[in-house]
Amino acid sequence: MDTRRRRHRLTVTILAIFVAGGLGALARYGLSGWLQVASGSEFPWGTFVVNVLGALLFGLVYGVGVEREIIPPFWRAILLVGFMGAFTTFSTLAFETEALLRQSKWLWAAANYLGQGAAGIAAVFIGMAIGRSAGGG
Repeated sequence: MDTRRRRHRLTVTILAIFVAGGLGALARYGLSGWLQVASGSEFPWGTFVVNVLGALLFGLVYGVGVEREIIPPFWRAILLVGFMGAFTTFSTLAFETEALLRQSKWLWAAANYLGQGAAGIAAVFIGMAIGRSAGGG
């Protein structure tokens, strides 16, 4: 493949990741905000659910895309780097945990940080297992 064609492909990939990242950020904003209001809790349920759901979806796309080779590399980059990279919210997790600590809400802070970590890891495993088994095979 010549250099010009490689540059074009890289430009298209970068633009696609950019668009997918915007969509992921909008999905995070909408879903986490709605969940937080719906929960009526001081615990950051919106971020918690979005992070765990993001881990599940990441594992699913990885399982289907990489391990079963159903999703081509171009689309994996768009989904995993673009959409999922913007959809999951680790920086928000850290910020909200710090806020709970600052308010001396020690148990909520521990539940938020440790719960999202444990649930996120479990969700990645579950998503990968679903992805591996997708389509029979």
